[in-house]
Amino acid sequence: MARSRKTVNPQAENALDRMKFEVASELGIAERVRSQGWNTMTSADCGRVGGHMVRRMIEQYESNVSGTTSASTTSTSGNTMQ
Repeated sequence: MARSRKTVNPQAENALDRMKFEVASELGIAERVRSQGWNTMTSADCGRVGGHMVRRMIEQYESNVSGTTSASTTSTSGNTMQ
């Protein structure tokens, strides 16, 4: 069965795009994305961005479920702390 590319929540699409570019900035590839677009990025770069996005969304979900608000665990170098 083929996957649908239709967004489940259309209002979330802009927020996800902003998060994607924010993560790209943290990883130091935002300027390349801005000048060349996502189509020219390597699969490794795209995977890194996606992995960081998933990690951030899981952290947000867990903090919402626990009822606490926590600051981002991203260091100034852009790497997440374990």
